[in-house]
Amino acid sequence: MNKKVIVIGAGVAGLASAIRLQHAGYQVEIYEKEALPGGKMNRIQTGGYAFDLGPTIVMMPELYREIFQFCGRNPDDYIPMERLDPMYRVYYSDKPHEPYDITSDFVEFTKTVEQISEADVEGFFLYLHEIYKRFMVAKHNIIQRPFRKPRDFYNFSMLKKALKLKTFDTADRFMSKYIKNERLKQMISFQTLYIGISPFRSPSFYTMIPMLQFLYGVWFIKGGMYTMATAMERLFKELGGTVHYNANVQEIVVHNRKAEGIIVDGRRVPADLVVCNADFPYAIKNLVKDRATKGKYTDKKIDKMKYSCSCFLLYLGMDRKYEEIEHVHNFIFTDDLKKNLNDIFAGNKLTNGSFYVYIASKMDASLAPEGKDGLYILMPVSHAASAKYEWNEQTIAEYRSYILNTLRKIRGFENIDREIVSETCITPRDFESKFNAYNGATFGLMPILSQSNHMRPQSKAKHCDNLYFTGSSTHPGAGVPIVLLSAKIAVQELLQDDQGMIYDYSGKRS
Repeated sequence: MNKKVIVIGAGVAGLASAIRLQHAGYQVEIYEKEALPGGKMNRIQTGGYAFDLGPTIVMMPELYREIFQFCGRNPDDYIPMERLDPMYRVYYSDKPHEPYDITSDFVEFTKTVEQISEADVEGFFLYLHEIYKRFMVAKHNIIQRPFRKPRDFYNFSMLKKALKLKTFDTADRFMSKYIKNERLKQMISFQTLYIGISPFRSPSFYTMIPMLQFLYGVWFIKGGMYTMATAMERLFKELGGTVHYNANVQEIVVHNRKAEGIIVDGRRVPADLVVCNADFPYAIKNLVKDRATKGKYTDKKIDKMKYSCSCFLLYLGMDRKYEEIEHVHNFIFTDDLKKNLNDIFAGNKLTNGSFYVYIASKMDASLAPEGKDGLYILMPVSHAASAKYEWNEQTIAEYRSYILNTLRKIRGFENIDREIVSETCITPRDFESKFNAYNGATFGLMPILSQSNHMRPQSKAKHCDNLYFTGSSTHPGAGVPIVLLSAKIAVQELLQDDQGMIYDYSGKRS
């Protein structure tokens, strides 16, 4: 009989791990506390409107497609995609009628850069050249491989490659070497927020995120991002896998330094192997009761680790189409982005915040009633433990008023507050309670240098056999494409232990 694997959590990495293991011949069962697949890649439905709950921007589409191709399926049958161009529009709150379109068409974007700062055109292309070189080093040597033992990183060959990444600079300082104009720099470097860290604190390597957009584009999946979650669930079931929803796991059962199953809703369920997709800090603190299995990740250590920012989200069903707003992805920047970011990570209540507006119904009209649009609005905020204010009705009302008042200055949104017909919101406290995101930190552990690569929690439990971790707080980090890689690494680690399969650094069988 095939060995049984239990996967805790039907988030992106949980589903991807389960698919790979089911395809490899294991008997896989997923246990998910919520009623739907996807984790934070979920859906909110209200008043005939459908919204992606969390992730919205599709980058590195080949990694989305890979999980289907791996199982011999045509990805187009599961996640039909369309490229967006321009990729997004940027507004500044002090000049709301002068937006900039950001495109991956280099002819057009060169004109945009020239319009903003002709002196920075050469620097922009030098930045792309430099960060692409670093990305290729990381792609082939770091982000697709585990660091099981210290010597996997601390060896001459690896250290030589790691030095090429020049990670000791911050993203902002790195960008400043190439681009002098503050607004242009902000348009490019702000994307470190996609993984929950400020460009003023992020290692310079993470300026690869805008580079990936410029070189490989931004895409839209028909039905929105939630289609990816349901497509993975469908593929997993086609392969013979089982999903248990509304199943709240309380404990990973460990005996004699081996994971032997889980306790779910007070009931013990045995398994040969366990893959945990619950947020690593939450899981190690709450699901792993065996002290030896925790290793260095004591409760005190977990509390002292640094966590990403969180998000405040509004999901607004509107009573009309917004033809004047031409793009799916729209970023509205405050005129003092540095103060905005400092306030987020200092725990201050925001009085002047930047935010993002996503209108998926522009690409797929089925996501809203006929003739109407739904607005997804996300504002990065402090995680729950660092916030120096309470998340209560007053805070929600203040942030909501600030966002709507700012949008009213943009052509097309002048009457936005009178055009809302349905409304819901999510706060850091909801990320904490609904998705077990530790401290409500949407993106998990902050990817500072001391919590990246070999210093980030790894897939294989160091002090327990048959137990593996995956997801945004594990190596290689946050963001949907990177989380898909974390699933691939976790499965490779499991197969190496269970079947003796050895992989080289790029993830190919040797």
